[in-house]
Amino acid sequence: MHTKKNDILQGTLTLLVLRVLEAGGSLHGYALTKRIQDTSNDLLRVEEGSLYPALHRMEQDGLVESAWGLTEKGRRARMYSITDAGRKQLEEERKSWDRLTKGVAHVLRHAAMET
Repeated sequence: MHTKKNDILQGTLTLLVLRVLEAGGSLHGYALTKRIQDTSNDLLRVEEGSLYPALHRMEQDGLVESAWGLTEKGRRARMYSITDAGRKQLEEERKSWDRLTKGVAHVLRHAAMET
């Protein structure tokens, strides 16, 4: 039996993280995953094993920066925020996402007509 997964397409995680940081300001990892899950009405779940390597890569690429701060519960955590380079990358990722979704939608609408 095939089980349904909430896997995120390769590259989409960067788009989601940058967008959440753009909208929400500086956030720690758990808050990022929670915001993505809540905003997607529980359709998307980001696991720690995916998030932290992605954040590390994005920080190395200059798309996000991090600093130690306090969570809303007063715990010490790495807080991530989007950089100017991250904002530029977000715009490129949005354009790429729009092209991809338009292409997929086109195939879904028209492929049946051609068979």
